[in-house]
Amino acid sequence: MDWTDVSQNWHAFVPRILTRWPELDGDDVDAVEGDRSALARLIAEAKPDDDALDADEEIGEWLEGEVPADVMTEEDVDNQRILASRSEMAADEDAYSQDGKFGDDDSPEPPVGVSEDDS
Repeated sequence: MDWTDVSQNWHAFVPRILTRWPELDGDDVDAVEGDRSALARLIAEAKPDDDALDADEEIGEWLEGEVPADVMTEEDVDNQRILASRSEMAADEDAYSQDGKFGDDDSPEPPVGVSEDDS
């Protein structure tokens, strides 16, 4: 990931940040508004053994991961992400095809308010 992507889509990344650093307060993270230094200070304050430099290194390590598909969608990289998801598909599944034969699309949905265990 690139910090520019994170800062430009800050509110979409807040849940991921809170998953990575659960000791942070959601309102405080929201208030950071994409400022990496401010996020590093928040992390350092929440972890008494860390300073802002350690926290910034943690942020750098977190940025080495892929941009989660549910966080950000851009037309120019959609096809790239679809093809990258190929590693999680069955060998004979086409990345661009409908997934009906691989899922439970043909299974009837239980009535509203009734779980499958109740039927």
